Amino acid sequence: MSLPASISATHFQFAKQTNFYRGKVRDVYFFGEKMAMVATDRISAFDVVLSRAIPYKGSVLNSIAATFLEESRYIVPNWLESSPHPQVSIGLKCKPIPIEMVIRAYMVGHVWREYKSGKRTICGEQLPEGLRENDRLPFPIITPTTKAAEGHDQDITKDEILRRGIVTKREYDKLEAYTHKMFEFGSQKAYERGLLLLDTKYEFGLHKGEIMLMDEIHTPDSSRYFYAENYHEKQRNNQKQKQLSKEFVREWLMDNNFQGQEGQQQPFMSDEWVAEISSRYIELYEMMLRKSFVRQQPENLLQDIEEAIRASIS
Repeated sequence: MSLPASISATHFQFAKQTNFYRGKVRDVYFFGEKMAMVATDRISAFDVVLSRAIPYKGSVLNSIAATFLEESRYIVPNWLESSPHPQVSIGLKCKPIPIEMVIRAYMVGHVWREYKSGKRTICGEQLPEGLRENDRLPFPIITPTTKAAEGHDQDITKDEILRRGIVTKREYDKLEAYTHKMFEFGSQKAYERGLLLLDTKYEFGLHKGEIMLMDEIHTPDSSRYFYAENYHEKQRNNQKQKQLSKEFVREWLMDNNFQGQEGQQQPFMSDEWVAEISSRYIELYEMMLRKSFVRQQPENLLQDIEEAIRASIS
């Protein structure tokens, strides 16, 4: 089958460029106090970049994140200034706070795998006995992780964060409050669209001493969603929940004996599987933004992205 074009990496050079950083998914160009973030079509799971790029993925991520960053400014200041291209965001350069604030309201993903293995305390949070996969937690819990430059992020407790001096208690209390408020915002937006926000992560940084929300929010890369319809019935009947997030990619990898561990081989990604992943991302875009996704195929996508950055930074 013939797949649409995708971008696995960019290699631009700008006259005013002061630095460059390549993350798992994003390529970031720095211009003094400003930055241009390119959402490529790379896909990662278990902190490993997979072998194939996913058409339209970057546009989906960037558009969802930009929309909800704009709508949530009343809750917490954020880095975003403009989005001149579906795969580009321009904003303020912040000094990253090297922890991810992960907040969870359901027994899914990492917290379920830890619970199933016998653990009842995760990042200092005590979980009750008798929980099943996909159950709603009594209340949302924050399970921070370290922000690793390379390799796997690691669970960490609030006490350990403060002991190491990663942030002050006053800063952590603010991060915690912002995280809960943003999760309430995201959960409400999801529910209005027929979805349940199961868990998500927020990244913060400092700009001129002020804590700001960074990176992306409420995308299928940073969040997990279930369809709200029939959720309770499916739980009562021990049926598989219908999900809309990147978790199905993680499950496929685990079914193929890959969790990013040393010595494990990435499974082959066929054209059909790449197209399926792309369609799932587009489905979430259309539900979250309440509009049809336009499958654009410009003659030179890289050139369009480069020109959008150049025009915004000049």
